[in-house]
Amino acid sequence: MISFCGDMGLPMVAAAGLLSLMGVFDLIGTTASGWLTDRFDPRKLLFAYYGLRGLSLIALPFSAFDPVSLSVFAVFYGLDWIATVPPTLRLANENFGERDAPVVFGWVLVGHQAGGAVAAFGAGFLRDLQGSYVDAFVIAGGFGLVAAAAALFIRRGPGSAPEALIEAPQPA
Repeated sequence: MISFCGDMGLPMVAAAGLLSLMGVFDLIGTTASGWLTDRFDPRKLLFAYYGLRGLSLIALPFSAFDPVSLSVFAVFYGLDWIATVPPTLRLANENFGERDAPVVFGWVLVGHQAGGAVAAFGAGFLRDLQGSYVDAFVIAGGFGLVAAAAALFIRRGPGSAPEALIEAPQPA
C-alpha cells in the first residue's frame, strides 16, 4: 500500500497515515465482527467480508486517488481487514471442537502468512515487470471474490448454532 501510494505521488508519510487509519478502523471492524459472529452464520459473514474486500481492492487503483477516496478506502478496508478472524475461529471450533480448533486455527494462520509472503513477492514482481501495482490489486481482489464464494461451501460442524444465535425469550 505504501509503495503503491508512492508510485501514485502520495508522500510515504501520508501513506503511512492511511495505513494507521486502517489500523484504527480494524479494531472497530474486528470487534463488530465478533459481535456479528455470535448472532449470524459465519459463512455468510465471510462471504460478505471477502467479497467486499475483493471489490475494494479491485476499485482502489481506479479511484481518483485523492484524500477523500483514499480515506474512504482506508476506513472501509480497515473495518474489513481482520474481521474474518471471529467467523473463521467459530467455524474451526464447530468443525474441530474446542480441543483441536486452536491447532487448526494456528495452521490457518500459518497458511495465511505463507500466502501473504507469496502475494507480496508476486506484487513486487509484477510491479518490477510492468511498472505498476494495478494488476496486483486486481488479482488480489479477484482472489477475494473467489474466497467469498468458497466461504459459502464451508460445512458447518455438529456444534453449529442456528442462523440467528440470539433468540427472543419464549413465554412460559
